[in-house]
Amino acid sequence: MQEILAAIQADKPDAVGELPVPESYRGVTVHADEVAMFDGLDSRDKDPRKSLHVDEVPTPEPGPGEALIAVMASAINYNTVWTSIFEPIPTFKFLERYGRVSPLAKRHDLPYHVVGSDAAGVVLRTGPGVHQWKPGDVVVAHCLDVPLEGPDGHNDTMLDSEQRIWGFETNFGGLAEVALVKANQLMPKPAHLTWEEAASPGLVNSTAYRQLVSRNGSGMKQGDVVLIWGASGGLGGYATQYALNGGAIPVCVVSNQEKADICRSMGAELIIDRSAEGYKFWKDENTQDPKEWQRFGKKIRELTGGEDPDIVFEHPGKETFGASVYAARKGGTIVTCASTSGFMHQYDNRYLWMNLKRIVGSHFANYRESWEANRLIAKGMIHPTLSKAYRLEDTGQAALDVHRNAHQGKVGVLCLAPEEGLGVTNQELRDEHLTQINRFRGQ
Repeated sequence: MQEILAAIQADKPDAVGELPVPESYRGVTVHADEVAMFDGLDSRDKDPRKSLHVDEVPTPEPGPGEALIAVMASAINYNTVWTSIFEPIPTFKFLERYGRVSPLAKRHDLPYHVVGSDAAGVVLRTGPGVHQWKPGDVVVAHCLDVPLEGPDGHNDTMLDSEQRIWGFETNFGGLAEVALVKANQLMPKPAHLTWEEAASPGLVNSTAYRQLVSRNGSGMKQGDVVLIWGASGGLGGYATQYALNGGAIPVCVVSNQEKADICRSMGAELIIDRSAEGYKFWKDENTQDPKEWQRFGKKIRELTGGEDPDIVFEHPGKETFGASVYAARKGGTIVTCASTSGFMHQYDNRYLWMNLKRIVGSHFANYRESWEANRLIAKGMIHPTLSKAYRLEDTGQAALDVHRNAHQGKVGVLCLAPEEGLGVTNQELRDEHLTQINRFRGQ
């Protein structure tokens, strides 16, 4: 592994194809025999530092259409938090189900799960049938794992019956020194970014692109008022950028003044500080408060000059969904991709059906959408939202930060990269956008 790292650091990535692939590598894992370790605890009290391990694991052989990559850096997504606290179900259920698909998939059904759904690095080996990529290619990986053997995915790969999220519903994920991916997960690494910066956009950038920009999501257009929950977070930080880039009008919902300042630094002007306003959308665990929805809607109209949101960018779920359905304008769209505060949503359906609103489910992105989202990063039109990077050994702490919302933007993880700041090959473009690249740093 050190020889591979030395070749990459010497700016000779092509040389990695001549080096032997190590028989094992270090990866961040959860263990099947520990899935009951948090039984009886509330979600907020479950500690990823106790369940995430750094283990030496055997290196898989790339099969047809697959590639092994040397991972320089990765990042934390909420699916890694879910994996680490074994919610909503242990991911070993996913691996067991996947293992029944084929002999090749059987490799994923193991008593350990190497996690992680982002990666930036260098191709080590490719399996049979891979022609677009070769050892030495400098890449990032998106997290859509799809075989495309059936008909359902050939219009939109996210509809394929065997579509999975790599590193969450499959094994050999990106929080490791080596990762196994489908070759159609690979994209060129943005040359002006460091390894940790390049690894951080993947999942959330592509997800936000599909939710807002794609016709498969809400199809945002110029002038749309877009209500964005968590507008300085991992997902929201990209949603805010896409709204501004696309000529829309973001209304950014944040939880403190520091996050409000980040949104303003991106160019957003309409900001709601939830904490300062004191919104309590739930009277108790079982009862929502429509008067708070109304107060929230009034605040939005005060900021927009009387307009309700054309689009609501939803991902908190249970805590906010009732307010989101209420707040959207007549004929508006609530587009949802996650439920970080709870999966069981409640809303007053009268506001939906009588006002002809739509709820659109949006899950990650297909290869084309991911490619377009990565292209915008590579051109310096959309920027990473990395705030901090941890060592591989400290992934548990990184996941805890995200679990407790004690972070801004994205939290990165150095895998093979020995330190931050490496991997830039277009310094001129970097210098042009350095302020935007570092916007979330130190937050």
